[in-house]
Parts: sequence; C-alpha cells; structure tokens
Amino acid sequence: MSIPRSEWEFYGNAGHFICGQWCRFHIATKVGPWLVSTVGEYVPPFASGGSERTEREWLSKNFPGEDIGYNRKYETMVFPAGNPCPCGCGMPMIDGDELATNGYNTAAEATAGHFELCNEFSEKENAE
Repeated sequence: MSIPRSEWEFYGNAGHFICGQWCRFHIATKVGPWLVSTVGEYVPPFASGGSERTEREWLSKNFPGEDIGYNRKYETMVFPAGNPCPCGCGMPMIDGDELATNGYNTAAEATAGHFELCNEFSEKENAE
C-alpha cells in the first residue's frame, strides 16, 4: 500500500550530514517510517587548500560549494525515521544506517532525485 504524498511530512532542516548547517540546499521528508534527506551546496566557514575565504567571496564567484562526497555536490540518503528530535523541531532523528544513497551535481538533479526516492519508499510496505 502506497503512502500518499498528502501524508508526507516536510522539514526545513538538513536531515543528515554532520556539516548540514553549512549546506545552502536541504530537503528532509518523512515518508511513513522513513526519512529522506537531501543536502548540497556545502559552503563551509572557510575554504580548504590553506587559504581562508569568506562566504561573500565564494558567492561572488558563483561557487557551487565543496563536494560532500566523491565527485558530488549533493546527496540524498534514506534512513529509518526514529523518535522526534529532542530540540522540539518535530523532525525525526535517524534510527539506523542508510537504506539508500544517491549523488548528484546540480540542484535540479538533487530535487528530482529526492522525490524519486520519496516515491520509491512510499511504495514499500514495511521498514527494513
């Protein structure tokens, strides 16, 4: 039985990635017992390579952000959704290892990929 999109829950925070606070792109969606999280456009507080740069300098050069994985600027991961976060935001915590992962290099690919995995997991019957 499919979980209808009207029952999906959307959150404004990054759902995974320890440096998610520096990702300008993030979508987190709870689809039944799963949390689908997409992050990207990672702009850390300073550049790697030995020279610090301000965010303004990076953005003025239309910098797409650092890679967040091997040869990818964006990634989606799906996790079992746990209990609500203790901070009160309402988003579920991650409860286990990732069940699926995809990488992308554009925001359009990342958005489409996020919803492809939401649709795929909405068709699953049980949490794995």
